[in-house]
Amino acid sequence: MPSARRVRRSGAAALVCALTLTALAACGTSSSSGDGGSGGSGSTDPAAPLDPKTKVSITIDCMPPAAKKAELKQWKEDVAAFNKIYPNVRIEGRSTPGQCLEPPRFTAMLKAKSQPDVFYTYFTDLPQVLSEDGAEDITAYVNDKTVPALKDIDPDVLGMLKRGDKLYGLPTSNYTMGLMINRKLFQRAGLDPDSPPRTWAEVRTAAKKIADLGNGIAGYGDYSAGNNGGWHFTAQMYSRGGDIVDASGKKAAFNNEIGRQLAKDLHAMRWEDGSMGKTQLLKWGDLQKQIASDKLGMFLAAPDNIAYMVQQLGADYDNFGMGPIPGGKHTLAGGNGYMIKKGISPDKIKAGIAWLNFKFTTVGKGQFDWARTKADGLPVGLPQPNFWQGDSKRKDDAERARNATMNVEAFRTFTDNPVPSKPEPPKAQEIYKILDNVMSGILTNEDADVDKLLDTAEQQVDQVLAKP
Repeated sequence: MPSARRVRRSGAAALVCALTLTALAACGTSSSSGDGGSGGSGSTDPAAPLDPKTKVSITIDCMPPAAKKAELKQWKEDVAAFNKIYPNVRIEGRSTPGQCLEPPRFTAMLKAKSQPDVFYTYFTDLPQVLSEDGAEDITAYVNDKTVPALKDIDPDVLGMLKRGDKLYGLPTSNYTMGLMINRKLFQRAGLDPDSPPRTWAEVRTAAKKIADLGNGIAGYGDYSAGNNGGWHFTAQMYSRGGDIVDASGKKAAFNNEIGRQLAKDLHAMRWEDGSMGKTQLLKWGDLQKQIASDKLGMFLAAPDNIAYMVQQLGADYDNFGMGPIPGGKHTLAGGNGYMIKKGISPDKIKAGIAWLNFKFTTVGKGQFDWARTKADGLPVGLPQPNFWQGDSKRKDDAERARNATMNVEAFRTFTDNPVPSKPEPPKAQEIYKILDNVMSGILTNEDADVDKLLDTAEQQVDQVLAKP
């Protein structure tokens, strides 16, 4: 589930624009489901890199919209640099105002087989994409020649784009959840902002101290609407060593002592301590506004929330810090990447992988060109996305720190204490919608029957999992 990316808001109708070799073309759409636009790669071996002489045209979605001037500038620069290596590859970028991936539009696109040659997905979209036979198996195309830093990509992240031993995409970003804090409120409440709570008992204690500052300040906040409540319930189950779905993938696994204690703790913070604020039924964006305006002390989030709060809400980077998710058993992990459309030509597949490698999986280039990112006024220094290991991680971390535009020490507790990650459950959005009812029941009803809420949710989740 998402931060700014992960909450799949419905948006305006797609506006499609093509970015040619040198400039933005007029708005329009183009079809590339066949093999047209390919001039032959000179090799029939899928493991061989794209021949620079190959003439081919590929469509790619999620080009930054015009409103994101710096990001669009970088996209254009990267297309131009890519074309110095592959002068005969025509990149047609497609841009959607607002949210890049909107579930109704995405589903309709898959069913109509109208996705671009290289299309953006969340990690949790893989089952849906495969059920529609929408993505190419690119296992044979991806190796240390086509993606030189492949060995340094975190295998857990790469595994999110696999089914069995088959690879269906390449990652562009990843996230794990931690405890976001308002450093200013921590200091005012006599708490150490460099040592955020590490257990849920410590969260409760700190939340009460912050709420005692008064003036409508909440110590801890949580979601309970828009599928976000279920997403956070899942994250907290993971952090306590629990799960949402059992190993078989066919039964709910949260209606147990771990789930009951989670629910009881939140209920106590809301109604006994008064540390969660009176306004509830919150969804993504609400907690960000509260903490950015110094009305909230803590909530669970991924680091990219900070960029949103600074860029969109006018907050200050130095006002935020992060610690690992309390409990520390597991943290919910997610992210996104690109897949290749099923049925396109081998040359198009190779061109798509060459572009993804250049733009998204090369240290020092594309999205990891931190000097350029800083020069363009975009944030540098957040601990994620960072899916690197080994030499690539050392090089990327050094460049990220060298060009940081914020106090990276504020995230030291988060980065120095990694928590084992766990992916979202199957049929995540359907399950989150059900678990919203548990969270809303706890946080809006002082007389909530926790056992009944969990019993009902378990029955409904079991029904969802029983569907083919």
